[in-house]
Amino acid sequence: MKTMKHPDSTRRSAGMRLHGMIRKETLQILRDPSSIAIAFVLPLVLLLIFGYGVSLDAEHVPIALVVEHPSAQTSSLTSAFYHSPYFDPTGYPHIRQAEEALREKKVDGIVWLRDNFGGETLSAGRSPVGVFVNGVDANNARIIQGYMEGVWAKWLEQFSAAQGMSVEMPVTLEQRIWFNPGLRSRDYLVPGLIAVIMTLIGALLTAMVVAREWERGTMEALMVTPVSVREILLGKIIPYFILGMGGMLLSVAMAVWLFQVPLRGSLWVLLGTSALFLLVALGMGLLISTLAKNQFMAGQVAIITTFLPAFILSGFIFDIGSMPAAIQWITRLIGARYFVAILQTVFLAGHVWPVILANSLALLIMGVIFLALVKRRTQKRLE
Repeated sequence: MKTMKHPDSTRRSAGMRLHGMIRKETLQILRDPSSIAIAFVLPLVLLLIFGYGVSLDAEHVPIALVVEHPSAQTSSLTSAFYHSPYFDPTGYPHIRQAEEALREKKVDGIVWLRDNFGGETLSAGRSPVGVFVNGVDANNARIIQGYMEGVWAKWLEQFSAAQGMSVEMPVTLEQRIWFNPGLRSRDYLVPGLIAVIMTLIGALLTAMVVAREWERGTMEALMVTPVSVREILLGKIIPYFILGMGGMLLSVAMAVWLFQVPLRGSLWVLLGTSALFLLVALGMGLLISTLAKNQFMAGQVAIITTFLPAFILSGFIFDIGSMPAAIQWITRLIGARYFVAILQTVFLAGHVWPVILANSLALLIMGVIFLALVKRRTQKRLE
């Protein structure tokens, strides 16, 4: 005779099993120093490195100044370079010595004021100033060239005004820089780095920890218990979700209070979108662990499929719009791309809802797909 279980009793049993799974996973995290290190120490180290050690700004660029015939005009112009925060000039008596310094990478550029500089400075189309820039790093070369042209244009305007002359400028440029008026690369890098950090916490940590359970045989032990697949997955996801959100809050606190990155949007919007991305990262980590059931393989696959794409193809450092069309399509498959766009918008621009909602929807779809694949791949049988 078959006995019927009361629904409340069934729900209570399921709740107790889930509570037991969460408690087991929490104790495992607390006993494993590497999990705590990845969640809290690694974000600290990465933020300190990128916040203080990595900069896309060109400041104190070493350049050579060559003045063939010193005069009041040459002294005025060289003084403008010496007082610029972008340059660290060194005087050279001859152009050949400056060129040698450029070849030896002692300087990144040369400003050469030739012997007829004073007499032809304001002659139309006949300004005898030579500029040489090291073009090995093309982006840096363009930045240095722009800074040099800026110093020259500002000095020319001031000099002509002091002489009671007018310089015909074809275009009058009035710059208005939105969202990052200080042009600090730190304000651009630090928010994007949070996406890389959460990718590491969610995908790499989860993939390796679950793979370790397969290696030790504890996963097989779970398979013969009354715990369902859904309870196993929730027991894995919930503790690491809390751990990942803790790492995210630490990263946001460091970004705002240590590196002075403005947070113009709502913290609640940031928390909600971070939770969506973390579910994507956790789903990727669990999926990797079902395919690669040893730690070494899981770690390698997680780095290649999650960390490297998040670092290179998410827009964190390299602009997606400047990539080839085929690579731009590939970036659409990377969850970090959408989260980086949200982070930079919420931090620097505020609530630009078309950007936030569109990218959040993409994260939601990716999260559902990954978690559905994990549930499909995780079966209560030993293969």
